Amino acid sequence: MNKLLSRQRIAKRIRRKIQELSMLRLTVHKTPRHIYAQVFTSDGAKVIAAASSLEKDVRTQKLGNGKIGVANKVGALVATRAKAKGVTKIAFDRSGFKYHGRIKALADSAREHGLEF
Repeated sequence: MNKLLSRQRIAKRIRRKIQELSMLRLTVHKTPRHIYAQVFTSDGAKVIAAASSLEKDVRTQKLGNGKIGVANKVGALVATRAKAKGVTKIAFDRSGFKYHGRIKALADSAREHGLEF
């Protein structure tokens, strides 16, 4: 089994558990260059809030710490947009990625800006 299939298996297990709990979920996807975050309904049918490193206000700012600084900004953006829609309690879906580096930075920033998970 290769790395991609292993990550996808972990992601399916996480999503199945979140769907059982019927909670809103903050999903994160990362590529070597960018990071994306979205808040979905528990079944994944509707996107409530979203943010990514491709947005103009994130790209134009000079953020320290490179990719981790960008992940902090994306986490803050998605948290403020979710709170504006009335969402405060969510489940964190790391999409099978290990909880360190950019994923951890995004989660910590979202917590600091008012999301509970």
